[in-house]
Amino acid sequence: NVTSYGATAMAILTAEAFAGMWINTFIICVLCIAWVKKKTLNSNEKILLLLGCSRFWYLCFSWVYSFLSIFYPTYFYVHPIPQLIVCFHTFFNYSNLWVSACLCVFYCVKIASFRNSLFICLKVKIDRIVPWLLLGSVLSALAVVIIIYDVVEDVQSNSLNFTCFGNFWEANIRMEKHFFSSFFLAGFGYAASFTAVIFSAVFLLFSLWRHKCQMQRNSMKNVSMDAHIRAMKSILSFLVMYSINFGCLILTIIYARKNESTMMLVISIYLYAFPGVHSLILIFSNPKVENSWIKILSCMKSK
Repeated sequence: NVTSYGATAMAILTAEAFAGMWINTFIICVLCIAWVKKKTLNSNEKILLLLGCSRFWYLCFSWVYSFLSIFYPTYFYVHPIPQLIVCFHTFFNYSNLWVSACLCVFYCVKIASFRNSLFICLKVKIDRIVPWLLLGSVLSALAVVIIIYDVVEDVQSNSLNFTCFGNFWEANIRMEKHFFSSFFLAGFGYAASFTAVIFSAVFLLFSLWRHKCQMQRNSMKNVSMDAHIRAMKSILSFLVMYSINFGCLILTIIYARKNESTMMLVISIYLYAFPGVHSLILIFSNPKVENSWIKILSCMKSK
């Protein structure tokens, strides 16, 4: 029987998941329409499109995982349901983290101004590098999925094979090793993307500070100043949310093997909210997508 606590938790997570899926579906539709009209997308739009797709499917599989774990937990013992759900969830989770980190790096390289020759070369070639960054993010997520699949497959086979009391201790040690390796891999993936976001924010903030000092000395205003400020608002808001998200992901690793349902619910509520809320911030930082958003909202209000 499902407790009222589980039903309430599922209702909250469902509302957040479907709101986030709707927001990211809107971004995908706007960019796909622009793609059809222009026959091409710029680098920023390519990143946003892939980010919207990864977040939509991440929320979708997160919701399926939560739904089955609360209402039909026995399905996790049926091969290959747990393997498939965990693998798809992991793939889109890592794609979401690394593609969003690529977006921060892109903003930093495109807007920040440094006289370093390496940075100038990177700024010139960034549009050609973006597709390779996105491909690398997807392939890296796929590599993690292959490792996670082997871990889940081995753990489930161990739980089925080591049924007698004499082999229980040996099975427990092997499972501890699997969980340690998978948690270490997850922590490394989170830390890598988080480091890229931090460095992007620091470099862009330093560039903004230098640019502001130059403008004050010359008593001039520059259009690029507005671009700096808009990008900084987006990246700083992302940095704050990403920091909390990173903390929640680490707490998930810590509490995953403990029976802390209340803490896991609090963590899950934020993890479900993050893709939708940050995508909403990205909508208002992109004039084209923001105008489409305002038009749809005005049409809904008029009706």
